[in-house]
Amino acid sequence: MKRLPIDEDVTGDEIDSDVRQELLSLPKGLAEEVSRNLVMVARLIDEEPEQAYAYSRIALRLASRVAAVREAAGFAAYATQKYSEALAEFRAAKRMTGSVELWPVMADCERGLGRPERALAMAGEPEVQKLDKAGQVEMRLVAAGARRDMGQLDAAIVTLQSPELASSAVQPWTARLRYAYADALLAAGREDEAREWFAKTAEADKDGATDASDRLAEMDGVEFVDAMDEDDEGDELDAVDAAELAAAEAASDVTEYYDEDDDEYEPVEDPDAETAAEADVDVDDAVEGESGGKA
Repeated sequence: MKRLPIDEDVTGDEIDSDVRQELLSLPKGLAEEVSRNLVMVARLIDEEPEQAYAYSRIALRLASRVAAVREAAGFAAYATQKYSEALAEFRAAKRMTGSVELWPVMADCERGLGRPERALAMAGEPEVQKLDKAGQVEMRLVAAGARRDMGQLDAAIVTLQSPELASSAVQPWTARLRYAYADALLAAGREDEAREWFAKTAEADKDGATDASDRLAEMDGVEFVDAMDEDDEGDELDAVDAAELAAAEAASDVTEYYDEDDDEYEPVEDPDAETAAEADVDVDDAVEGESGGKA
């Protein structure tokens, strides 16, 4: 089996204790190898999802009967938009554990597969009532997204209106919920309300999980210039300045230099030649002075 390089500092100690407990069913050496691949999945899934997916496939081949492995493989597939594969892995994990925790992301996979009606149907299933508060908010977000997929903007807005949205308390889900609501309002042409909710999102989003601040600035007419563009523009300006300076020097046949003998400015055709001539005179004078001294 092909193995991918694993960072030297990666150990199985980094994984969740519940996952470590699941891996106890495996031989010690195999458990360690699986755990290290799972750690790599967790490290890479946000920045390099394709690499995370590759590590998840290795873990899956090593321990496909471990629910945590199936779940990790599902999230890695989800991150790379392999929704059919992700849904299959999530269903397998759900069968193994009996937990409904993955219900919202399973519904979102249905959206990714172009089946928003199924996602909405899942939002009405008894499993939703078994979710914790975070899971229920996530399910509401998925249901609103499904409504938008179906062109039902007003229904999406109503779906997001909830006690969690109205609450002034900031929870882990607050920024994402407010952002979805603001975005739906903007899509419906309710710009003033959208601006208000983007501002509320920015207040709650201390970690920068959304681009609410940028959206708010865009609505206010603020334009952002890419740093690379600024550097390119600066290089262009430097090139223009250099070209203009060279052209100015080339166009100037006569430059004024100060002549100490006449106490006034005097045009000199070639400053380099003049300097060389002055140097020759100084040398001649010096030689002449030495000769006179010897005489």
